[in-house]
Amino acid sequence: MRIGELATRTGVSVRALRYYEEQNLLASERSPSGQRHYPDSAVNRVQLIQQLYAAGLTSKSISELLPCVVNGEATSELLDRLSAERDRIDSRIGDLVSARDRLDTVITTATANWRTGQRCRPQ
Repeated sequence: MRIGELATRTGVSVRALRYYEEQNLLASERSPSGQRHYPDSAVNRVQLIQQLYAAGLTSKSISELLPCVVNGEATSELLDRLSAERDRIDSRIGDLVSARDRLDTVITTATANWRTGQRCRPQ
């Protein structure tokens, strides 16, 4: 498939796909006229890349992790890196849960204010 179709199927911009190639996260073959062509498996790879970016990984980290995901090639260093990334994500999840809990408290207080006219924050 061409780059525009891959962009449409994944919801990722053409510019981002080109960036993924520059970072060696994604590969394409070129037609005689220079157009990029991707295999169908590129859809899953782009989705994985997007998930890893959403988790906060850098393109360098992703490029180091992809061989394990794609080819099953692992080293002790890679396993340490994967564990460290998981721990970092767990920490972020904890921070987000804490923020959500605080927001729930604000919503509860604000709802009471809206229904009763009581102040959101007692003096």
